[in-house]
Amino acid sequence: MKRNPHFLVHISGNQTIVVPSADAGFSGVVKGNETLGTILKLLDKDTTEEEIINTMKAEYDAPSGQIEKDVHNVIERLRKIGAIDG
Repeated sequence: MKRNPHFLVHISGNQTIVVPSADAGFSGVVKGNETLGTILKLLDKDTTEEEIINTMKAEYDAPSGQIEKDVHNVIERLRKIGAIDG
Protein backbone atom coordinates (compact mmCIF):
# COMPACT_ATOMS: atom_id res chain seq x y z
CA MET A 1 0.00 0.00 0.00
CA LYS A 2 1.08 3.55 -0.64
CA ARG A 3 -0.23 7.07 -0.06
CA ASN A 4 -2.48 8.33 -2.84
CA PRO A 5 -0.57 11.20 -4.50
CA HIS A 6 -3.80 13.23 -4.72
CA PHE A 7 -3.52 13.83 -0.97
CA LEU A 8 -1.01 16.47 0.08
CA VAL A 9 0.65 16.22 3.48
CA HIS A 10 1.95 19.12 5.56
CA ILE A 11 3.82 18.41 8.77
CA SER A 12 4.64 21.23 11.16
CA GLY A 13 6.10 20.28 14.52
CA ASN A 14 3.82 17.66 16.00
CA GLN A 15 0.80 18.58 13.86
CA THR A 16 -0.02 16.89 10.56
CA ILE A 17 -2.51 18.17 8.00
CA VAL A 18 -3.72 16.17 4.99
CA VAL A 19 -5.39 18.09 2.17
CA PRO A 20 -6.94 16.43 -0.87
CA SER A 21 -6.37 17.83 -4.35
CA ALA A 22 -9.30 18.35 -6.72
CA ASP A 23 -8.80 14.83 -8.12
CA ALA A 24 -8.86 13.07 -4.74
CA GLY A 25 -12.57 12.31 -4.57
CA PHE A 26 -12.71 13.55 -0.97
CA SER A 27 -13.37 17.05 0.29
CA GLY A 28 -12.22 18.10 3.69
CA VAL A 29 -9.08 18.42 5.75
CA VAL A 30 -7.64 15.75 8.02
CA LYS A 31 -5.73 16.95 11.06
CA GLY A 32 -3.60 14.70 13.21
CA ASN A 33 -0.57 14.39 15.40
CA GLU A 34 3.03 13.28 14.95
CA THR A 35 1.93 9.64 14.73
CA LEU A 36 -0.18 10.40 11.66
CA GLY A 37 2.75 12.25 10.12
CA THR A 38 5.12 9.36 10.70
CA ILE A 39 2.69 6.87 9.18
CA LEU A 40 2.14 9.09 6.13
CA LYS A 41 5.90 9.47 5.61
CA LEU A 42 6.21 5.68 5.65
CA LEU A 43 3.39 5.49 3.08
CA ASP A 44 5.42 7.60 0.63
CA LYS A 45 6.82 4.28 -0.57
CA ASP A 46 5.06 0.97 -1.03
CA THR A 47 4.88 -0.72 2.38
CA THR A 48 2.75 -2.98 4.56
CA GLU A 49 0.93 -2.42 7.82
CA GLU A 50 3.37 -4.81 9.50
CA GLU A 51 6.38 -2.81 8.27
CA ILE A 52 4.82 0.40 9.56
CA ILE A 53 4.15 -1.19 12.95
CA ASN A 54 7.73 -2.47 13.21
CA THR A 55 9.13 0.97 12.34
CA MET A 56 6.85 2.65 14.88
CA LYS A 57 7.86 0.15 17.58
CA ALA A 58 11.52 0.99 16.96
CA GLU A 59 10.86 4.75 17.02
CA TYR A 60 8.35 5.17 19.85
CA ASP A 61 8.38 4.04 23.45
CA ALA A 62 4.83 2.77 23.72
CA PRO A 63 3.18 -0.57 24.44
CA SER A 64 3.28 -2.88 21.42
CA GLY A 65 -0.47 -3.47 21.46
CA GLN A 66 -1.18 0.26 21.50
CA ILE A 67 1.08 0.88 18.50
CA GLU A 68 -0.59 -1.93 16.55
CA LYS A 69 -4.05 -0.58 17.37
CA ASP A 70 -3.14 3.03 16.51
CA VAL A 71 -1.50 2.11 13.20
CA HIS A 72 -4.44 -0.08 12.21
CA ASN A 73 -6.96 2.67 13.05
CA VAL A 74 -5.04 5.32 11.09
CA ILE A 75 -4.68 3.08 8.05
CA GLU A 76 -8.38 2.19 8.10
CA ARG A 77 -9.37 5.86 8.28
CA LEU A 78 -6.99 6.80 5.47
CA ARG A 79 -8.40 3.97 3.35
CA LYS A 80 -11.94 5.15 4.04
CA ILE A 81 -11.24 8.58 2.52
CA GLY A 82 -9.19 7.16 -0.35
CA ALA A 83 -5.81 8.44 0.87
CA ILE A 84 -4.18 5.00 0.47
CA ASP A 85 -3.72 3.09 -2.77
CA GLY A 86 -3.50 -0.67 -2.46
